[in-house]
Amino acid sequence: MRKKFMDENFLLNSEAAERLYHDYAKDMPVIDYHCHLPPAQIAADTRFDNITQAWLYGDHYKWRAMRTNGIPENYCTGNNTDWEKFEKWADTVPHTLRNPLYHWTHLELQRYFGISEILNPASAPGIYDTCNQLLQTPAYSVRNLLRSRNVALICTTDDPADDLQYHRQIKQDGFEIPVIPAFRPDQAMNVDHPQVYLQYLQKLEQTANRNINTYNDLLLVLKERHDFFALHGCRVSDHGIEEIYAEDFTETTIRQLFLKVRGGKALEPGEIRQFKSALLLELALMDHEKGWVQQYHLGALRNNNSRMMRLLGPDTGWDSIGDFSQARALAKFLDRLDSQDKLAKTIIYNLNPADNELMATMTGNFNDGTVAGKVQFGAAWWFLDQKEGMTRQLNALSNMGLISRFVGMLTDSRSFLSYPRHEYFRRLLCDLFGEEIERGEIPDDIDQVGAMIQNICYGNARAYFGWE
Repeated sequence: MRKKFMDENFLLNSEAAERLYHDYAKDMPVIDYHCHLPPAQIAADTRFDNITQAWLYGDHYKWRAMRTNGIPENYCTGNNTDWEKFEKWADTVPHTLRNPLYHWTHLELQRYFGISEILNPASAPGIYDTCNQLLQTPAYSVRNLLRSRNVALICTTDDPADDLQYHRQIKQDGFEIPVIPAFRPDQAMNVDHPQVYLQYLQKLEQTANRNINTYNDLLLVLKERHDFFALHGCRVSDHGIEEIYAEDFTETTIRQLFLKVRGGKALEPGEIRQFKSALLLELALMDHEKGWVQQYHLGALRNNNSRMMRLLGPDTGWDSIGDFSQARALAKFLDRLDSQDKLAKTIIYNLNPADNELMATMTGNFNDGTVAGKVQFGAAWWFLDQKEGMTRQLNALSNMGLISRFVGMLTDSRSFLSYPRHEYFRRLLCDLFGEEIERGEIPDDIDQVGAMIQNICYGNARAYFGWE
C-alpha cells in the first residue's frame, strides 16, 4: 500500500520499526553535543522577524541548492529582501526532490509551524505569512524553540579567544537548558597564511591579556584559555581539520618555526605539517588532563572557489568532500597518546564515505576497556547527514564495532530550526533495527532493542560526556 508523504510513520517500513520509534525513540531528550548555534541569540532570547531570518540566513546547505538551481547570489547572501529570498527558496524546493533538504524543509515546517502543505511557488506566500505571524509570538523565541524540541543540552563551538560572555549571561539568567562551550582551537594551528595567523594571535593576546612572542607563550595562553573554558563547564574540544597531523618533530624545531611565522614569513608545506602535529598533540594532552572528550572532524576540502572565498569569506557553501589519506597518521597520532596513557575519550568523524570502514576499525584499535566506547566513530557528518549516509555509517559501525555504545546524533547546525534532524536519525535507526527484527536477523524482543535505541538516542551521550 502506498504511504502518505511524511506521515506519522515516515521512514518506518515495518511494524517493529513503528513500535521502536513511537514507543522508545520519539520522546527521548536531545543532547546536541556539537552545533554552531550563536550563543548571543540564546542569551538575548531572540525572536526572528520572519522565516527567512530563522531559516535562510547562514544556511549554506540551502544556498548551494539555490545556486545550483540558477538563483543569483543576491538571493542567497546578498541584499535582496527577505521575502524575495524566501520566494527563491520556495522556487528551489521542488527541485530538491531526493536531496535531504526536501525532507528537512518539510519536517521543520511540520514540527515547528504545524504546516503540512508542500512548499512551492504557489504555496510560498501563505506559508511565509503563517510562519511570520507565529514567529512574532513569545512561543517562538529561540529559547522556546529549543524547549519545543525537548533539547536537554547544547554544546556550541567556540574559539579560544572567545570571552564566553554570552554563556555566562545564559547561565545567570537561569535558563534550564545548559548551553556549554566547546573548545575549537583551529585558528591557533592555521599557520598556512602568516598575515592571517598574526591577526589571530593579536586577537588571542587581547583576550588573554598576554603577549605571544614565542611558542611557549602560545602554549601558556592556550592552556589558560583551556582552563577558562573548563571553569565555564566545557568538557569537549573540537577540531575541524582536513586530516590528523602526526609528523615527527623536535621541540627546538617547533620553537624556530613559530618564530619564523611570528616574523611574517611563510612556512614550507612540511614545516606547516610539523607545527600542526606538535600543537595538535599538546592540545590533546590538555584534553586528557581534564578528562574532556576530544572530537576530530576530518576530510573536508574547504573554500574551493577562490573567487567566492574572496567575495564572501569562509563557511558560505564552497566546500566539498576531500580524498585525504587518513589511516596512517591517525593511527600514529592516537598511538602517541595511548602509549603515554594520555588518550582522552575521542570521537572521530569522517566526511568521505569511502573511509567509513577505515574509521570504524581504527576506533577499535584504541578501545582499551577502561571506558565503554572510549574511541567513537562519530555520526554521519555534513554531506553525509542524509538517509544513505546515516545508514552507511550505522552499518559500518555495527559491522566493525558496537552500535550499542554509539553516542548518537548531533545537529552541526547554525539554525534553531534544525532539531528535526535528530528525529530523522531516530526514524532511520529504528527502521534499521525494525527491518532486521522482521527478517528474523535479531530477536523479536522489542523491550531489549528499545532500550538500546534509547541509549543511542540519549543515554549513551549523557554518560559518555559526563552529563549525568
